[in-house]
Amino acid sequence: MTRSNQKALFLRLLFCIFCVGLTLYLSINKQNELTELRLQIPQLSKEVKAIQEENIRLQYEVDRFESPIHLMELARKPEFSHLKHPFLKDIIIIQELTSIPPTD
Repeated sequence: MTRSNQKALFLRLLFCIFCVGLTLYLSINKQNELTELRLQIPQLSKEVKAIQEENIRLQYEVDRFESPIHLMELARKPEFSHLKHPFLKDIIIIQELTSIPPTD
């Protein structure tokens, strides 16, 4: 083999080693990212479960507050004695528009 062929072979070999090394580095880096995300899943699922339980608790409180029995108890309290049921003639019903017609 001539010296120029040896240089070309050496450069090709060096280029192949570099490509294999880069591919190996990138795949290990991707595996590390995936592993990091997998480690975060249990903590995030705990947070989601805690939020769902808090939502259930708050919904229970809202339902309890809005119950007719509780509202009647509130109506009997002196601080709400000024509130009265409206007459039917005083009630105005506004229908919600589904779309706004274009103006010309």
